[in-house]
Amino acid sequence: MQKHSKFANMKFDWTVVYYNERVKRDVFAFPAGILADYLRLLDLMQEFGADLRMPHSRAMGNGLFELRPKGREGIGRVFYCTHVGRQVVVLHSFVKKTQETPQHELRIAQARLREVRNG
Repeated sequence: MQKHSKFANMKFDWTVVYYNERVKRDVFAFPAGILADYLRLLDLMQEFGADLRMPHSRAMGNGLFELRPKGREGIGRVFYCTHVGRQVVVLHSFVKKTQETPQHELRIAQARLREVRNG
């Protein structure tokens, strides 16, 4: 017997916007494999909402989240937040070179999150 979730046919129709053109350009400059996974995760967010959970996404605290695209070239990180009107705002991105998220990358995302929240 096939089980059906009450959410199986729901579509949330989220939109994705970028903090600025440079952020968008940086994300789309990811290596091909990481970019392909980012686009797949983006499709999931647009269709089902921003809360993808691990291993695809992780809450970083205070409304900041990281999307975790992977490819054979490495691992990308895309920081984002949600905004009124079912919007995902992409704040910052980088290709990970170490196990830990560099603090300066996190600080950039946190500062941009404050700007988005405060108008």
